[in-house]
Amino acid sequence: MEIRKASRKDAGNLAALFNHVEDSGYMLFNPGERKATAKQMEKQLEQIEKNPPSIVLVSASGNELNGYLILLGNQMGRTRHSAKIVIGIHEKGRGKGIGTKLFQKMEEHARTNEIRRLELSVIANNAPALSLYRKMGFEKEGI
Repeated sequence: MEIRKASRKDAGNLAALFNHVEDSGYMLFNPGERKATAKQMEKQLEQIEKNPPSIVLVSASGNELNGYLILLGNQMGRTRHSAKIVIGIHEKGRGKGIGTKLFQKMEEHARTNEIRRLELSVIANNAPALSLYRKMGFEKEGI
């Protein structure tokens, strides 16, 4: 397993992973509510590349993607220290350290870009995700 920055050539596989993970019922969108396409994903990756505090990381085994973490930062002076996180892991990869490794790589990027506040949202009954977030030092601010 390799944790690396996503590239445009990952767009098709990343869109498929997004769609699969979103159908799990644990993401912000309900299953079937949003479908990513390779073209949309390529455009999104291009936009994120233009915003240096942001990054898309993937967990890959060969050509197969089994997890992603998106860090959405911004360049506005007053909120430059803050970023939002979106993470998804294929169910076959859950509980195998992929989430931990994605967070560790993301933290390196956040420190380099002087991001000190990381925010994420989670479905309240997603116990495995809540456990990972606590392990990584996140604190609950609201339900």
